[in-house]
Amino acid sequence: MDAQTRAAGIKLVAFDIDGVMTDGGLHYTDDGGELKTFNVQDGLGLVLMRRAGFELAIVTGRTSGVVAARAADLGIQHVYQGVADKRAAVTDLLGKLGLAWPDCAFMGDDLIDLSVMAECGLAIAPANARPIVKARAHLLTEAGGGHGAVREACEFILTAQRKLDSAFAPYLAKP
Repeated sequence: MDAQTRAAGIKLVAFDIDGVMTDGGLHYTDDGGELKTFNVQDGLGLVLMRRAGFELAIVTGRTSGVVAARAADLGIQHVYQGVADKRAAVTDLLGKLGLAWPDCAFMGDDLIDLSVMAECGLAIAPANARPIVKARAHLLTEAGGGHGAVREACEFILTAQRKLDSAFAPYLAKP
């Protein structure tokens, strides 16, 4: 089954953070605080998905107040941080939402993401993903993590479900 066919049935899209929503760099302040840089175009893609009726989730191995703040800013309600077993976390979320694995897309870039990517209906990897992850992805973005990969994935799914034009419509309305 090709990526577009897989994307047509997606209801939940879950994302890793480091290397997917960010470029994977970790920046620490002198007092031990953590800084991350997020792409604003990726953020609008997530907002478009949420407005189009998709469930969105963040599933990350690290724990960060910055991630919680970004999720709140974007209206992402399902946030799993400090997760060692991402497959178990997504299984839990699917159960809570009454969904099955084929209904789920997951975007990841490294080994910790492979267990989820192997189960989900649409496995997505950014251009900067590790080769082993790229080899197992149904969709590989042209953009790297933190540089538009999330937006590219969002627009791919919206297009596959024929929802892109309606998602863009409020921004294209003429006065």
